[in-house]
Amino acid sequence: MTTISVPDMMCENCVKRITNALTEAELKFTVSLPDKTVTIDGCQHCVQTAMEELEDLGFTPEIQK
Repeated sequence: MTTISVPDMMCENCVKRITNALTEAELKFTVSLPDKTVTIDGCQHCVQTAMEELEDLGFTPEIQK
């Protein structure tokens, strides 16, 4: 599991947009609005795909260490 910080996720509409994009990309994930994170359950390629999808939506994701 890899956690991605999405500090500019502000509301339920952001969660909905992220959920729709990552579902369409066929990823296994969870989104946490209170923590402003997306957790990806998958390989490095899955994480990279998630990062690209989030950037395409206009967010500034960062992988948490």
